[in-house]
Amino acid sequence: MEIYEGQAIFQGIAIGTIRYHYDRGQFRYPNGISDVKQEQVRYQSVKEEAVEQLTQAYREAVAAAQERDALLCRRQLQVLAEPGFSSAIESMIRTEKVTVSYAVSATRDEMSATFAGLKDEAVLNRINDIREIADRLLYILGGLAREKFTPEEPVILAAEKLSPSEVMELDKSKVLGFLTQSGSALSHTSILVKAMNVPALIHIPVQSKWEGRMCIMDGYAGKAYVDPDEAFLKEYRKRQKQERQEQEYLQSLKHKEDITADGHPVCLYANISNMEELDCVLENDVKGIGLLRSEFQYLGREGYPTEKELFQAYRQAAETMGERLTVIRTLDIGTEKKEAYMGLPEESNPAMGNRGIRLCLQRKRMFQEQIRAIYRASAYGNLAIMYPMVTSVEEVREIRKIVDEVKEGLRAQNIPYKEIQQGIVVETPAAVLMARELARELDFLHIGTNDLTQYTLAMDRQNPQLKERYQENHPAIMKMIRMTVREGHREGCWVGICGELAADTALTAEFLRIGVDMLSVVPACILPVRKVIRETKVGEGFSSRLQ
Repeated sequence: MEIYEGQAIFQGIAIGTIRYHYDRGQFRYPNGISDVKQEQVRYQSVKEEAVEQLTQAYREAVAAAQERDALLCRRQLQVLAEPGFSSAIESMIRTEKVTVSYAVSATRDEMSATFAGLKDEAVLNRINDIREIADRLLYILGGLAREKFTPEEPVILAAEKLSPSEVMELDKSKVLGFLTQSGSALSHTSILVKAMNVPALIHIPVQSKWEGRMCIMDGYAGKAYVDPDEAFLKEYRKRQKQERQEQEYLQSLKHKEDITADGHPVCLYANISNMEELDCVLENDVKGIGLLRSEFQYLGREGYPTEKELFQAYRQAAETMGERLTVIRTLDIGTEKKEAYMGLPEESNPAMGNRGIRLCLQRKRMFQEQIRAIYRASAYGNLAIMYPMVTSVEEVREIRKIVDEVKEGLRAQNIPYKEIQQGIVVETPAAVLMARELARELDFLHIGTNDLTQYTLAMDRQNPQLKERYQENHPAIMKMIRMTVREGHREGCWVGICGELAADTALTAEFLRIGVDMLSVVPACILPVRKVIRETKVGEGFSSRLQ
């Protein structure tokens, strides 16, 4: 038996044979040509065909209301439309007298290597987009059809890497799990894989000789066992059976109340990144949306979304959720998570740079349009608004001034709106230390533990070298959560947690006992957290201010 350890991006146990998926982009071509003009014409021809394919895929995704897939196609069309990628290929053909195929593959590799050290989600998406487009161009050049994944029985899919398009094309019923050598937990590919609800491991040194071999995937331990012996296989089949029974039990909790074992109601909410996930929220019957990220409306575009586009999305969320509270986080975008149309300069340390509310207060027209769209949509449901990366009372007051101007404008035009709750994301040590002063100005505080942890520990949470040292439940973080809850409650605010730590079921009971009013988690974590809530006794002192 061979044992391999990687990083789990989705938990679970899978047992089955391996299907090795060859990387369709690993081609090398001769680089000598005599007719540069002919190669340039060839590139324009294959580029046009790629644009046609992506445009058709975009239309199909829009027609099927698949927002993530539509965004992916739009991003890739944008890369082809921008001068950088195509200019690099054309320049290489002209100056080095190489074939189109060689220029495409070399440009792909060079651009990927240039961005490889950066960990921001938008940069990782950019790398994946470049690779995906290059591979599409190479296949068109080679006259090859895109390989279809058509195994007779469900298999574990192993690949050096998988593109988002390849995942989209899979027959989902034939995939037991994923093993890949490269990848990131934040990539679009990983997001699509997680949505399939099967175990997935990255950073596994997959090999083509694994084709047809038996494998056990343990998404809890982050390990893959190739050619396990019978005794080991028997043990894991027993664990898999137990896991399935647990999953069946979790499914039975879909429409159960979020109430502790000693009878205290708990406010369990969902984090979502786009409109596609609204149905998941309703299916799991949580109290509402504790975090609706609005970045999806700004990325993968050639220009800023209009107020009308923003309004339509927020109205859809408000109408879908009805009386259930939906908390919309205003644009949290920065120097790496950006688009060309924004004209944002490069920064040496973007995590500490001009992002979140800092950028929004500089670009007031953009900010006002988003706030105006949220207030217009508030007439159709139960919305709240929160602002990211706030560190001072002065920022809150500046925000309030803009909000007041927006409301005054709506009244002047007789456009209906509701008075909605105002809050901030507490995600810096400064915001924690100023929690009481900030709470006096606000209706709620929502703790974003992802950034709070990395800023407090001074560790990049995506740096693999720090994996063993990075501690999300570090005692300092727990102290900060207690402090924020205490100071927020003193000023009459409700306090929630919307970071990844909210889904840590080992801490659920502790969060409730220290008085956290709302736990907001990704849809996949709703039922496991609900299970722990229903098994926990918190005592007579607990009462959520959101009830």
